[in-house]
Amino acid sequence: MIIQGGILMLKRITALFFIACILFSLNTFSDNNTIRIPILCYHNLNPTKPGSMNMTPAEFESQIKWLKDNGFTITPLNNIVEYLQGKRTSLPNKPIAITADDGWESVYQYMLPIVKKYNIPVTLFIYPETISAGKHALTWNQLKALQQTGLFDIQGHTYSHPNFKIEKRTLSSDAYQKFVQTELQKSKKILEDNLGKKITLLAWPFGIYDPYLEQAAENAGYVMAFSIDARKAKKDDKAMAVPRYMIVEPLSMKSFSVKVGE
Repeated sequence: MIIQGGILMLKRITALFFIACILFSLNTFSDNNTIRIPILCYHNLNPTKPGSMNMTPAEFESQIKWLKDNGFTITPLNNIVEYLQGKRTSLPNKPIAITADDGWESVYQYMLPIVKKYNIPVTLFIYPETISAGKHALTWNQLKALQQTGLFDIQGHTYSHPNFKIEKRTLSSDAYQKFVQTELQKSKKILEDNLGKKITLLAWPFGIYDPYLEQAAENAGYVMAFSIDARKAKKDDKAMAVPRYMIVEPLSMKSFSVKVGE
């Protein structure tokens, strides 16, 4: 009787254990399947050049420190892309991604030391026309040096950063189609040839996109594209229109904390 009672108890414990495992797995899947991820978009960090999209290095560092102090995990954008695609089942606690658009020289001069200090990954969305040519723009040597740190991933931002709405109004239908193809394909090839890496991600200039542009980006070989639609990214977002928050001054720390934590 004692042996039979022990066996019965063991069976009950085993059954409860398996039920607990199943419930844990379901909860984990549910939690990971509903993650909403803030993706932040920065531009120029030059403290001596005022502008609507500028931010001082001190302000940028204070935001990075706040994220670290408040339990956010600054996560490589490629990992988030894999999660959104369903290729990655989970992400670290409170994931967030840092991106910077255009190719400002201030990324090398001011952002790089902060990125090294906090050892964080950053994705740079670059339009090649400005590199080694535009005023206050990065050079190709600087861009390669950033890539070699292992902390910066370089991705595409079209070739010349056009306003697609204006181009669509001013060009014929055929000319516009050729223009879009050139902007998407030329940018990709130049970056790949100069940096020796595959370009798979795209940020839309001025956050402008539409179904035609989305399909053109997919046809050009991009797997995901990003807007500035000011909301968190989630799995059911369109692959060619994933939202980001554009972070610019003036933005109080309270407003910043609400934005990333809402």
